[in-house]
Parts: sequence; C-alpha cells; structure tokens
Amino acid sequence: MAGEGISGLYIETHNWGKSVSFWKDLGYELDFETDHGSGQLRHPGGGAWIFLAERPSGKALEVHPILLVDDSTTFAAPKAGTIARPFVAQHWDVVEQILHDPDGRDVSIQAPLPEGVQAPQGHSG
Repeated sequence: MAGEGISGLYIETHNWGKSVSFWKDLGYELDFETDHGSGQLRHPGGGAWIFLAERPSGKALEVHPILLVDDSTTFAAPKAGTIARPFVAQHWDVVEQILHDPDGRDVSIQAPLPEGVQAPQGHSG
C-alpha cells in the first residue's frame, strides 16, 4: 500500500517563539501547542501542516516529511529505501515507522494505532 502523499513536515528549531512568528507571517495558523516547546501549524489555504519542535542550541536540527497511511500492517516500504525503525506506537496516537530514502534522509510513515495497541504516555512538562 502506498502512502497518501506528504501530509506534514516535521521541523526542528532552536527558538520556538521566533519560528512560530515566522510561519504565522507566512500565513500559517497555530493549530495547537504542547507544553514542551512544540506544536502544529496549518495554512488556511490547505497543503501540508507543519509540526514544529524546539531543540537545545548546539543540536543539529532535523527536517523530514510525514506521510500518512491507512494501515501499518499492509504498508510495504519502498525497495529503494531502508527501514531505519519499524512501526512503533507513539504518544500522539499513531504507530510510526522511520524509513531512510536512498540518500539516507528520514521519512516518517504514520498510521492509526492498530486495534488493541495502546499509545505510550506522552512527554512530561
């Protein structure tokens, strides 16, 4: 089963406030904010959403696409890629697999939690 296309972008930042302001000035609206320097922005015109996450200064920042699939049990990773991490339940109520594209870049594949699988607890303050 192929993915549904790029649904979102995961973007790390060293400054949550400045980055949110930057994206708002480009027309994005804050959809929700977590209690640990992260949150999601959407553009009212549509397109991929952005999940922005603050990381400590000095840490190399990551950006990767997020693709949604309907069912993790029927998803087949592309032959030209490598599974860096198999599907694992995440605290935001999905299972996530990390693929490496042919150049080694991360691609997040996310699917609904399968029946009977519980999401782990989320971040604490």
